[in-house]
Amino acid sequence: MAGQTRPYNGRPVFPSARHFRFGPFPPLLREAAASLLAVIFPTPCSLCQEELTEPGLIDICARCWAELEPWTGPACARCGLPFASAFAGDFLSPYCTQCRAEEFQFDAARSYGAYFGKLRLAILQLKFLRKERLGTRLGALMERAWDALSARMTISPIIIPVPLHSARKRERGFNQAEALARGLRTAISKSKGTVKLKLETRVVKRNRATAAQSGLSLAQRHENVRGVFTVVRPEPVRGREVVLVDDVMTTGATMSACAAALKKAGAAHVLGLTLARATPQFPDPDFIEGMEAAHTIDEIRREWR
Repeated sequence: MAGQTRPYNGRPVFPSARHFRFGPFPPLLREAAASLLAVIFPTPCSLCQEELTEPGLIDICARCWAELEPWTGPACARCGLPFASAFAGDFLSPYCTQCRAEEFQFDAARSYGAYFGKLRLAILQLKFLRKERLGTRLGALMERAWDALSARMTISPIIIPVPLHSARKRERGFNQAEALARGLRTAISKSKGTVKLKLETRVVKRNRATAAQSGLSLAQRHENVRGVFTVVRPEPVRGREVVLVDDVMTTGATMSACAAALKKAGAAHVLGLTLARATPQFPDPDFIEGMEAAHTIDEIRREWR
């Protein structure tokens, strides 16, 4: 039968849109082609594998999307690190160890959710399956974290995505932090029409490609990104407040290094905003069946390539 792939358990299996490869085309064109094929071929949800009833550019079902929940438990009052203990919120000003030691260069940070479960899997697909349009939709979720930072903001802060090195950006086809930032700005403009936000993507440059942060100690992570960012256009940030956007914060070393460069260039305040916060307090070793040994972003990346 035309379009049929090899049988599974004696039944013919038809290809879904993700079985097709579209060559070296931009991510958005690849996603558009995949969406067109999804109308023709049955397409499973990329998170739960159940067949989608309403195929679209984002191959995540409504049930899984609803499970991309925000963190509502206790968290560090400064950097937003989720606390595993409910009693942490009983303190007048609960701070994590790093914030008590004043290790960060940013003034405050918040994340939408904790980096586990389906939120973790969605982020991995965004980064390593090149789903740029998924990034803009995930960015809209970050409006909730934006609201949590609003008391610390000036009237019109500047949004700056944490940059990728040029070689990594060419390999991936886009910067996932920039996709998230665009989705965030669009969501805010729709819900808060009077708020005009400027997105700057050419202010900060990553000077060199760094080793993967996974597997490094806290001290090694900070050393790995020391001096890696340079502000090439200081005028837009001088005397202004900046909101740095990234996909995941783990130890905060990358966000802190980028904030240090911005403050050196004259930024008045720097706030961090990420889609997820990774912490060993919430391990999730079995979120992908058959990948029990994959505990870090980099290990999962190698499995998915």
